[in-house]
Amino acid sequence: MDTRIIGTVMPVLEVTLDPGDRVVAEAGQLSWMSESVRLRTSSRVMPGGVFGAVKRSFAGAGWFMTEYSADGQPGTVAFAAKLPGRIVPVPVQPGVEYLVHRHGFLCAAGDVRVALSFQRRLGAGIFGGAGFTLQRVGGAGQAWVELSGEIVQYDLAPGQTLRVHPGHIGMFDATVDFDITLLRGIRNILFGGDGLFLAALTGPGRVWLQSLTMSNLAHAITPYLPLQERNDRQ
Repeated sequence: MDTRIIGTVMPVLEVTLDPGDRVVAEAGQLSWMSESVRLRTSSRVMPGGVFGAVKRSFAGAGWFMTEYSADGQPGTVAFAAKLPGRIVPVPVQPGVEYLVHRHGFLCAAGDVRVALSFQRRLGAGIFGGAGFTLQRVGGAGQAWVELSGEIVQYDLAPGQTLRVHPGHIGMFDATVDFDITLLRGIRNILFGGDGLFLAALTGPGRVWLQSLTMSNLAHAITPYLPLQERNDRQ
């Protein structure tokens, strides 16, 4: 299997499969593929089977995963980023796991498992009422994660805490302790503009933050939407 990431602002992950290779992605991630690539979609290629698929669906992720393989001769399958940002290769090893924001998992090769890890509703001010969800990526193999905007990395020492707006969380090592904290103070609540909640990330471990949030993007494009669509969003 060969892979390459093409582009900068809106990158594409291109995977070249030899016969016997396979790569798994959420249904709907496919951008294009060559004629020799075959696909199989099922809830059984993720942990938990149908029950796991239902949990992921309620969390805002996809019901199913799709497995891509080459039939008889090498083939190519490509996955394009949905937002301006980066596609990050993530090596997954036994005992080394990552927590990724709910739309971050792009695809994986090998025995990589993706499961719902954390879900909490934080109100309409942060994610339009959809809540905050993290997926746990573990197992053994290679995964690729999509992060929005620019990426800023921090290596947290044991006990070191970083407070982050939840929308800026892209990914972090599973060794990092995670919690949601309330931004206290009536002035902050009424006039702060940063919402009521912050995520507390406490080391040890690495944190990948993303500069572009879905809520900021939605606010930026709302004035340019037709009036009816704006009313529907409200």
